[in-house]
Formats: sequence, C-alpha cells, structure tokens
Amino acid sequence: MDIEKLRQLLESVQQNRTTVSEALERLRQLPYEDMGYARLDLHRSLRNGIPEVVFCQGKTVEQATAILKRLWEHHERVMGTRLSPEMAAAIQKEIPAAVYDPVSRLLKLARGEPPAREENAPYALVLSAGTADLPVAEEASQTVEFLGSCVERAYDVGVAGIHRLFDQMDRIAKAAVIISVAGMEGALTSVVGGLASCPVIGVPTSIGYGASFDGLAALLGMLNSCAAGVSVVNIDNGFGAGVVAHRILLAGRSRDSHEDRK
Repeated sequence: MDIEKLRQLLESVQQNRTTVSEALERLRQLPYEDMGYARLDLHRSLRNGIPEVVFCQGKTVEQATAILKRLWEHHERVMGTRLSPEMAAAIQKEIPAAVYDPVSRLLKLARGEPPAREENAPYALVLSAGTADLPVAEEASQTVEFLGSCVERAYDVGVAGIHRLFDQMDRIAKAAVIISVAGMEGALTSVVGGLASCPVIGVPTSIGYGASFDGLAALLGMLNSCAAGVSVVNIDNGFGAGVVAHRILLAGRSRDSHEDRK
C-alpha cells in the first residue's frame, strides 16, 4: 500500500464510506503478505518511499505473475526486473496493463500519466561506454524515471573515442548525479569522476573479452578509481544505480524545499 492509497483509505473512513472494521481488514496485511513462496513487503513505500520491485529472474512465470498481481492491487506503480521476453509475454496475457521493454528487460505497471518534467528540474545523466552496455544503462535510466525523477541519456561515449564524451560536457556540468555504465576495463567512470562536480555512480557491466572476467575487471577498475566522489554498485546492477540516483535527487529536492521555507 503506497501513501496515496493509504490516504484514500483514511479519507474514506473519515467520510463514513468505509467502516473501521473494513479498514482494519485492509490494513491487516501490513507490513507484509505471506504468499508461501514470497512475503510481499507492502509497507515498503510508506517506510522509504519506494515500493517493492520484483526481481523476476529465477522465479517461475506463475510466481512472478502472482506477485505482480498482488502488488498491483496495492500500489499505483509496480515494476519487475530481469524478465525474459517469454516470461514477459506470459505475464502480459494475465496482466494486460503490463508494459515490457526488451532492452532493459523491465516490466512496468502504472496508473495515470507520469508527471510532466519541470523546466530546469535536476536530472540524472546516464552515460554508457558502448552500445553493448545499453541493457544495463536503460535499466538504470528507466528505473530513475519509474521512481519519478528526471533522467537524460548519452550513450556510446566511451574512452576509445573520448571526444564523444567531451561533447557532453555541458550536460555533465549541469547534472545533479551521473550514472556511468561501462564494461571492458571500466575506464569511463574514472574519467567522468574527474570531470564532474556531482556524485558519480559507476556501474560495471559484464561486457568484454575473456580477461574482463564477466565484469570483474571493470568492477575492480571502478573501485580503484583515482577520481574522488565515485561510488560503485555491483556488476550489471542498473536497477541499484537508478535507485541511488533517485534518492540523491530526492535529497536535493528536499534540501531545496527546506531552504525555500526559511
């Protein structure tokens, strides 16, 4: 249950459209619902502002479908990550409102239109070193958007043709947070860390030849970055980077709002 649904429930009780007993029955499922094979954290959006997101890889189609259905009953926005096209197609038969993106492998459900972007709103800039990094970069970008923050993209700007990155200097300078997605040796993140004044989140990807060790070389390269202000998430974890970026933007908006009230 997200904040808006809880507010609607309380208003319904206040206006005598819902009895106290009915409200208690609905609230009884907080903070989680036990489905046997999964315990749905229905209280998460009330606790930290972000609803539970379903990691679908490794789950059966039946499990993923049932979990998404139950979350959709309680939340205005629901997202599943790491879905194969086959799993997504099966889920869409059961939940027609679900929208699937085969690049990011994200499946999303949302009621209503997303809020329009405010002019000059702070944004996360997502950079990818190469086109092969697009699935992880899009997982990060679409996660930021799904959570309600602004994002801009600049893809295929890796250090093998570093002039492509320098063409993005204006957006790098204006970004509130940067997500740098790179495989191979992960050098893009160190370069960006040396150029940007905002926090930089490195996302190593499993893209590369044998000695990249499925992303381990990029991970170690980013962890050993000589550029200050760089943090690193796990290999291929675009979703995790998107959540961190959203929270950084959220903290900035909260700080600005506090300053405005002074």
